[in-house]
Amino acid sequence: MRNEMRNLRIFFLSSVLLFAATSLGQAAKNGATASTPQAQESQLPTLASMVDGQISSVEKQVLEVAEAMPEDKYNFSPETLNIPGDDYKGVRTFAVQLKHVAASNYFIWSPLTGDKIPENIKDGNGPADLKTKADIIKFLKDSFALGHKAAATLTAENMSQTPEHGRSPRLRLATFGVAHAYDHYGQMVEYLRMNGIVPPASRGKSD
Repeated sequence: MRNEMRNLRIFFLSSVLLFAATSLGQAAKNGATASTPQAQESQLPTLASMVDGQISSVEKQVLEVAEAMPEDKYNFSPETLNIPGDDYKGVRTFAVQLKHVAASNYFIWSPLTGDKIPENIKDGNGPADLKTKADIIKFLKDSFALGHKAAATLTAENMSQTPEHGRSPRLRLATFGVAHAYDHYGQMVEYLRMNGIVPPASRGKSD
């Protein structure tokens, strides 16, 4: 799993950089006929806007699965199914999956913004006192708001710099938050399926 996550992060970061280079080149080509330098510049996507778009995409999908799971299933984990030969002992419940994504968002993105991590976040599983669906979803939304703030700090000049309280370059931190959230989104999709719920992203499509 660790190697898969590392490969996912490398692939995602490479994809973002390739997309950025391609988009900037295409935008520059399209803007070549613009009447003024200001018009050309306004057509160019920025590094911050492209990363922000990726954060918006994963935020939408994670929030959709959070809303799709009934509150009485928030404490579900595959361990409760007692599948013969399974290895689900001790895995996170659906609620803790969501809180883990949110808590990790704070840990990953706060070095970029300089924000202090909320005192009730003690570890990667998030605040133990958050138990209702509404409270968990609010916690999740607040954490993604920090992600948008973090993306806004990115520039071509500082993307390879390591922030004061971080251990990785700014661009890697910003994009790792997205890759990490997608990893757990995939797990939560399976939790929905195990409860007979079609994930929102798959509705209206042939399963």
